Amino acid sequence: MTASRWLQLFVGSLVLLVLGQGVGQGRTAQVGATFYVSPQGNDAWSGRKEQPTPDGQDGPFRTLVRARDAVRQLRSENQLKGAALVLLRGGRYELAEPLVLSPADSGRADSPTRFAAYPGEKPILSGGRLVTGWKPASDGLWTASVAEKADPSWTIPHLAVNGVVRQPSRLPKQGTFTIAGLAGADPKAKYNTPADRFEFSAEQFPVQDKHLDQAEVIVLHFWVAGNYRITRLDEKARIVYLDRKSKRRFTEAHGPAPARYYLRNVYSGLSEPGTFFHDRQNNRLLYRPTRGENLATAEVVMPRLDALVKLEGDPLKGQYVEYVRFEGLTLADTQYTPALGNAVDEQAASSVPGAIRLRGARHCLLRDCQLVRLGGYGIEVGEGCRHNTLVGNDLSQLGAGGIKINGGNASSRPELRTGDTEVTDNHLHHLGTRFHAGVGVLLMHADRNRIAYNHIHHLYYTGISVGWVWGYAPSVSRDNRIEYNRIHNIGQGLLSDMGGIYTLGVSPGTVVRHNVIHDVESFNYGGWGIYTDEGSTGIVIENNLVYRTKSGGFHQHYGKDNVIRNNIFALARTGQLIRSRSEPHRSFTIERNIVYFDEGNLFGSNWKDGNFRIDHNLYWRADGKPITTPLGDWAKWQAAGHDVHSRLADPRFRDPKKGDFFLLSDSPALELGFKPFDPCLAGPRKPAQRGG
Repeated sequence: MTASRWLQLFVGSLVLLVLGQGVGQGRTAQVGATFYVSPQGNDAWSGRKEQPTPDGQDGPFRTLVRARDAVRQLRSENQLKGAALVLLRGGRYELAEPLVLSPADSGRADSPTRFAAYPGEKPILSGGRLVTGWKPASDGLWTASVAEKADPSWTIPHLAVNGVVRQPSRLPKQGTFTIAGLAGADPKAKYNTPADRFEFSAEQFPVQDKHLDQAEVIVLHFWVAGNYRITRLDEKARIVYLDRKSKRRFTEAHGPAPARYYLRNVYSGLSEPGTFFHDRQNNRLLYRPTRGENLATAEVVMPRLDALVKLEGDPLKGQYVEYVRFEGLTLADTQYTPALGNAVDEQAASSVPGAIRLRGARHCLLRDCQLVRLGGYGIEVGEGCRHNTLVGNDLSQLGAGGIKINGGNASSRPELRTGDTEVTDNHLHHLGTRFHAGVGVLLMHADRNRIAYNHIHHLYYTGISVGWVWGYAPSVSRDNRIEYNRIHNIGQGLLSDMGGIYTLGVSPGTVVRHNVIHDVESFNYGGWGIYTDEGSTGIVIENNLVYRTKSGGFHQHYGKDNVIRNNIFALARTGQLIRSRSEPHRSFTIERNIVYFDEGNLFGSNWKDGNFRIDHNLYWRADGKPITTPLGDWAKWQAAGHDVHSRLADPRFRDPKKGDFFLLSDSPALELGFKPFDPCLAGPRKPAQRGG
């Protein structure tokens, strides 16, 4: 036997040893069968070899579909004892269609099916296709032909040039335009009055652009961003007509101020390096390279599929996809085209699907994968899913949000309920690139989920959202744990009415604890740290550090019997503790918190009815100005029975201006019963610390 063959056998044995003896869900199961997949493979081969044999007669498979079918056959013949391991060699796999797994592809607890990266290599599952044949055009642009899709409204949402995300051209190049008028609509109408036109300013709108019918109009209003197409212009009246109606009027926030907007994929904006224009009429792309880019040799990928992996069980029939794992893979390059009439201007861009979709899936896992350049949400856990785990993944450059979990609501059949999902140690960042209202982790109708140790940053709306019932109606959102997450740089001045952590509806047993939230910047109102919105009830909020928010560290719109204790709320600009609505029940109990600020008010909005309990807190205004309350000075506030045991004193932080809120040993907060906690524990853990 040759030395190279000995080395090949040794490496193969080592691979099986490492992958077969790891810890975690299904990783303790011994490997019963191993198949290999490679871009150099062939689906006519056995799939049992790591690489093609010298005679070219055997080797790895070429596609995941072939590997899936090989595992399915072994399971159908009861020939598989131990785990089924599918190892993907490095390289790019251009998927013709999403990989679909059905109940027939299920594993068992002692025999999971694992799709994993070959150690030390990077397999990329791409839903895009290469764009070739680039040629120089005029004015420094390059052009290439692209096949048009059947849907005439489809526009390429992004490109990847040598692995770097490139966005369509836009106007204005930075910032936004302002809607000049409402084209006859009543500016005082209810905020949810739809619109399909607006007036534009001649100084802003590019009326001479010959490709305006291919542009996308993004209207920013309230906490949503609508996506529209232009049907026609009335240049004399300066009115732009849109192809679909909005869900809300084109004003900013709840007042009469006009909304902002900008244009995407606009030909006359194609002046910035690293931007492109998709000319649907002529089936071509125009691209302006950055310095050093050579389109003649660059790898340019255009997204094509709207999903990459689908786990499709049938929970109503009791048929599930179970014990399937994806480990160490890169999943990239998808697009999402909204249906005609859907402006995607609902809260959290909730109608946008995920590139990885689970329905009727149980005991499945996505670990240490990279999800990048996806057109919508990254992962969608849908109806009838239980006991799934998403751990250690990196999600970035996504069109909408990161992870969406949503099952049946309170009136649905129990089989459709979703929950018991572990979402831990993930890095979710640079989200909402097209559908700006996307959320980092969105829990809608779901229970008993744990969202922990995640790092979420640089998106335009809420970091983590929990619950999907407005008011006090029955809700299945309960017993959710939101803990040890690090959330920052959200909002970024684009949308309004958001929170680092946001809750809705009746949520008994839900706990929000040990999270670190900072730098929440809304455009207008509503840049809050922790935000209990309409009907939020039965939630415990404790041991959180919230600082540098625009509108407040804590805000409750309305709700019942929430507990806010042992938190640090610091350096909000407008107000610190906000309560919007009085109701004939106790809104919340606020106790043993530290509130530290140097501008704005301590209390904001509505505190005059007394239907709340607040005591044993420490307050300090670092700029030396006196602290006032909704009832006047501090003495009047205490005389009304509020904060009777609370104190006004410097909490003695180590260096709050630098974000260091460690308490010195002589802090007066300790005398009030405040229990110090370590904010450094928030965020992803090292792999060895994750357990499970």
